[in-house]
Amino acid sequence: MSEKLPSIESLQGINSASENKHSLSDDGQKTGVAFDQEIPNEQASHQKLPPDGGIRAWLTVFATALVTFSTFGFLNSWGVFQAYYEENLLPHTPSSTIAWIGSTQYALAYLPSLVAGRLFDLGYFKIPFFAASCALVACTFLTAECTQFWQLFLTQGLGLGVGSGFVFSPAIVIVSHWFSKRRGLALSITAVGAALGSIVFPVAAQNLIPSIGFRWTVRVFGLILVATMGTANIFLKRQLPPVNVRGGLFNLKAFRNKTYSTYCVSGIMIMLGFYTELTYLSVSAVAIGVSKDFSFYMIAIANAASVLGRMPCGLLADKFGALNTMAVFTAVTGITTIAWPFAKDESQLIAIAAVHGFSIGAYISLYSVPAVAMGEMEDAGRRVGMFMSLIGFGAIAGPPISGAIRDAAGGFVDAGYYSGGSIIFGVALLLVAQYLHLGRLWGKF
Repeated sequence: MSEKLPSIESLQGINSASENKHSLSDDGQKTGVAFDQEIPNEQASHQKLPPDGGIRAWLTVFATALVTFSTFGFLNSWGVFQAYYEENLLPHTPSSTIAWIGSTQYALAYLPSLVAGRLFDLGYFKIPFFAASCALVACTFLTAECTQFWQLFLTQGLGLGVGSGFVFSPAIVIVSHWFSKRRGLALSITAVGAALGSIVFPVAAQNLIPSIGFRWTVRVFGLILVATMGTANIFLKRQLPPVNVRGGLFNLKAFRNKTYSTYCVSGIMIMLGFYTELTYLSVSAVAIGVSKDFSFYMIAIANAASVLGRMPCGLLADKFGALNTMAVFTAVTGITTIAWPFAKDESQLIAIAAVHGFSIGAYISLYSVPAVAMGEMEDAGRRVGMFMSLIGFGAIAGPPISGAIRDAAGGFVDAGYYSGGSIIFGVALLLVAQYLHLGRLWGKF
């Protein structure tokens, strides 16, 4: 299974004070509102602005791209595993039950962000990141040994999901340490890693499973993750010192900002439908007569199109605003999700998969941008972590609900209406969040 939004071009500096109150009112100006901050160390007094370039900054982008390759690139290939498990390993298990493995992966790639983001703000980055990297690799190798649903759920669902969650969120925040005016572009480049992984893993599975079997195919994936996550551990480095912001793990005061609250709800609604098509694309392809061999390539086609969509999204976000870019592209995602079950042959399904893949890159690339912009940089890890943890609930519920609708209706049409409708409703809430922030429906945010 395989992207937020403000004009984050104005990176807010970090004030030198032992205790400050920061907030962002609905018209985009500071009032005394939402974010209590405490900066207890002298180091935080004179924060340097992001360099927006240089070898160190671009190495950070490269390392983060390897992280997205190893996490969402791998997780977004879930459709291949869903199809293989339904047809071979777990033929008597309902598809909606098998989908819980994939949806748990997606959810846990987001839910631990609350803890990971807070630890990052406090300065605990390298050791948790390394430990999660080891867990990610170990659970991949363990997946190769599984033969039952509960084993796959523990290793591939819980293990891979938690490992991904603890490495992904800090890596994304680190990019924001190094970039301000070019942040949309930098984050889009990192998201290309996820798209490339979503191509490499399905294509590799299709070619390796017939020749070396499922177990050795997954072991090869584990060796790939050893190389990518090992390199990421070497090159990822924060640019700003840690700051102990007040408020604990979950800062409820952040939700006094109506823009941030609406943005979180929109993310939950989008995630309820976001992964449905990628989860069931291979299964639906077989159902309309596409060969099993070629059905695995459907996910690769969607993700190849995603590579083409992510770079332009970053450039458009820097020029017109991340929220505007996400709203337009994600609306297309909702429309293609509704249209997907109506494909009657291979060519129609390829066309829909390509358009769908091109559009999904915007949200995955940019959803952290608005959350970073809705407060001070020293609290960005926790703020992004809260957002990602909340949308994880949508990610864990979406595919199983779609699978249950498909099992009850005997097809994907109703599941497409449900998933696409959820996405489009979430896009409407994105525009509401922008209106609350800017005081008008269209503007750069």
